Amino acid sequence: MLFYILLGTHIIRAQEIGTNPFTPLPTVADSLSFPDIPMIENANERVVDTVKTDTIAPPDETLKDVVDYYGEDYVYMHRQENKIYMYNKAYIIYEDMRIDAGLIILDYNKKEVYAKGIMDSLGNYSQLPVFVQGTNKVEPDSIRFNYDTQKALIFNSRTEQGEFKVKAEVSKRENDSVVYLNNVKFTTAKDIDNPEYYFYSRKVKFVPQKKIVTGLTNMYIADVPTPLGLPFGYFPLTEERASGFIIPTIGENSNRGFFFQNGGYYFAINDYVDLLTLGDYYTNGSYALRLESNYALRYRFRGNLSFRYEKLLNSERGFPDFSEASVYNIRWSHSQDAKANPSSRFSASVNLGSSRFFQESINQLNTSSFLNNTLSSSVSYSKTFEGEPQVNVNIAATHSQNTNTQEINLTLPTVSASVSRIFPFSPASGIKKGALQNINFQYDVRAENRMLTTDSLFFTPKMFEDAQLGARHTVPISTNFKILNYLSASASTSFQETWVMKTTRRSFDRELNQVVIDTVNGFDSFRTYNFSTSLGTTLYGMFNFGEDKKIQTIRHVMRPNVSYSINPGFDQYYEELKYSPTIAGGMTEEEILVYSRFQNTMFGAPNQNYSSNIGFGLSNTIEAKVRNRDSTATEPKRIALLNNLNFSTSYSISADSLKWSPVNISGSIPIVEKLDINFNGTLDPYALNNNNNKINTFNIDNGGSLFRLTQANMSLNYSFSSRDFESKSEEREDNETFRSGGRPDDLFGNSSELSDPTFVGKRNPEEDRDVNIGRYNYTVPWDFRLAYTVTYSNSRREDEISSHSLMFSGNVDLSPRWSVGASSGYDFKGKGFTFTQFRFQRDLESWQMSFNWVPFSARSSWYFFVGIKSSVLSDIKYDKRNEPDRRL
Repeated sequence: MLFYILLGTHIIRAQEIGTNPFTPLPTVADSLSFPDIPMIENANERVVDTVKTDTIAPPDETLKDVVDYYGEDYVYMHRQENKIYMYNKAYIIYEDMRIDAGLIILDYNKKEVYAKGIMDSLGNYSQLPVFVQGTNKVEPDSIRFNYDTQKALIFNSRTEQGEFKVKAEVSKRENDSVVYLNNVKFTTAKDIDNPEYYFYSRKVKFVPQKKIVTGLTNMYIADVPTPLGLPFGYFPLTEERASGFIIPTIGENSNRGFFFQNGGYYFAINDYVDLLTLGDYYTNGSYALRLESNYALRYRFRGNLSFRYEKLLNSERGFPDFSEASVYNIRWSHSQDAKANPSSRFSASVNLGSSRFFQESINQLNTSSFLNNTLSSSVSYSKTFEGEPQVNVNIAATHSQNTNTQEINLTLPTVSASVSRIFPFSPASGIKKGALQNINFQYDVRAENRMLTTDSLFFTPKMFEDAQLGARHTVPISTNFKILNYLSASASTSFQETWVMKTTRRSFDRELNQVVIDTVNGFDSFRTYNFSTSLGTTLYGMFNFGEDKKIQTIRHVMRPNVSYSINPGFDQYYEELKYSPTIAGGMTEEEILVYSRFQNTMFGAPNQNYSSNIGFGLSNTIEAKVRNRDSTATEPKRIALLNNLNFSTSYSISADSLKWSPVNISGSIPIVEKLDINFNGTLDPYALNNNNNKINTFNIDNGGSLFRLTQANMSLNYSFSSRDFESKSEEREDNETFRSGGRPDDLFGNSSELSDPTFVGKRNPEEDRDVNIGRYNYTVPWDFRLAYTVTYSNSRREDEISSHSLMFSGNVDLSPRWSVGASSGYDFKGKGFTFTQFRFQRDLESWQMSFNWVPFSARSSWYFFVGIKSSVLSDIKYDKRNEPDRRL
């Protein structure tokens, strides 16, 4: 039989069992809100109310939503106290509030919910309450919550807000947006009950998802109070980007005095773009400005822009060692989503500035950048016009800068266009056969405005005065076909027309007694053409030793080829200048100078002399099939014994002497996985005279060997680590070293950004905290890499090793939280060590400590850092450094 228990206007459907005041209810009870109605015996009976509706509005209901509750052991009601008890793995859900606990008591008289843990069979306090409302989650020892006023009293609460974890003895919740806390600990440590450090405050106002405002606050490390304290504190908790000030680093520099470094303001402009402004100031007058912006539009593009300017003063004005310099650097990276527009693409990779920026900058220690001698940039837009034929257009601006010579090569802009291959004689359908059907041609054009300048003249009027403007049109025509089914033949010819806007004219100045060069402005052009053909095939040699042998088969693949080329001489573009310079004693002697007006122009002058050459080439590859060590494998293992052993030379039909060119040799020998020995060399068949000049006599006819080894090089790169014996891994390429044009590894050391010291050797904090300490009992993670190169030179009987060096680097984790590394090298030619760097890093769980040391060289320096990992408290740190002497 069913009945209804009336609690005000709240009706709980239950089952009648005896007259026990603690009447057990079903495991799950539905709670519904109804107006007062008479009790009925049949729940399905429909009752029609004949009384007219009262015009007076009924009072508000106590509960405004469904109350769902559960208790695994029992759920019962105390009728006299008007309470519901839920025990063991209990929960109650009302609106957006949910409480889970071992024991939950719902008091209808006080409109409160009380929750606490229970004792398990071992006497341990378990099933502590978990209070969740909206996105806020609190884990206290016990809680009292008034579902009418939305207020709560929480004891020993634990909650997490952003990167902060907060624990308070008593918390008073006023509403869903303000909580007052008493005796509070907050930290970014993983374990709130046993943190490595925490901030302690007696009174705190807590606004979830927004801020923490505290009274007197002290910092504790390992439960030991420190003198670091604040009369009040403000800690933002927003998970979204927010604008705010950046606290500078305070320190001292021996050459520039005290400084404030990397202080500024961060602008969270909107969801698509931000702006970071940082500045440095030194008491001797030096200063620096840094602007950085990141932008992104989902599914369209993303990029970042950086500008740095530094005004550097060494020593003090009036001192003999005083010096002054200004350096700058601009970086821009832009990439377009491939799905944004398949037919057009815009990209940018810019790195330009003062040639001495990375050597003299006082706000970064970018190892890869100061070791790299070239800065390069490219900004391009490409557009593809679909159809037959397809047309591609590209507009670009490029920049190349040598930081040693300070020479800058700039093209602004470069416009190129090409038309895809057209086969005029191909069939409408089917495969193209024969020489006629394979005839194809295309069209390419490239126009440039090129400027060659220096660092001091960059973007000055002088730079634009010496600019060269020109274009080159190219129409290649080619075909390919088979001869006797085994020989692959090809033939091609190319026509080029070159346009320039400046030429040169030479004349003899009798006053200066020398030939002078004058620049002639105006359009001029020349046309050239050439022809070439080639014939090649592939030969296979197989050596079978039997399937029962360890080496079952060796295969030798040879690809010989013969080519012939003709380059006519275009002497119509050359002129003769006859002049008579005055020599010693006042005598004159007539001389003839042959020159082209296109010399020293953008594309150079056309060939003056006719040339006809026959080229010979041979490529070799040797592979083997060996028995697989894996007994479950069904196929033998294929390994390479020799990769691309290439020989090439040519014979000049048109030359009067030295008809044979040197023989070039190159190849690669695989040793083990990821280790190949690469080599190349040059063999010259001609001899040298007593002045070490090449003569038209074969070396063997001059009493020597068949060839002279004039140049040789051997190099190898090898990297391996403990991971190679576990699973494959890829080298990360998303680091500052790689973006600066260096290697993606640490062979030349790691970079350091002084504005972000934790950048050095940064690892995933979650991986650090969850390391398996037990694995260190039998293995220690490590990695090692090396690069070796040696070059031999003997073109003029030098007979010497011109360069010989070995670079190496390695890292080893001595313990789960101790890591050391080193990068160095040795120059056997110069008999000295190359750039050397030692790295030490200690993971202190919530903190990180690192020490980088360059013991010698012009970059001799060290840098020590200890600080909190969390970005919210990144300003709590201590760092000290000894900068390298930038003047060296």
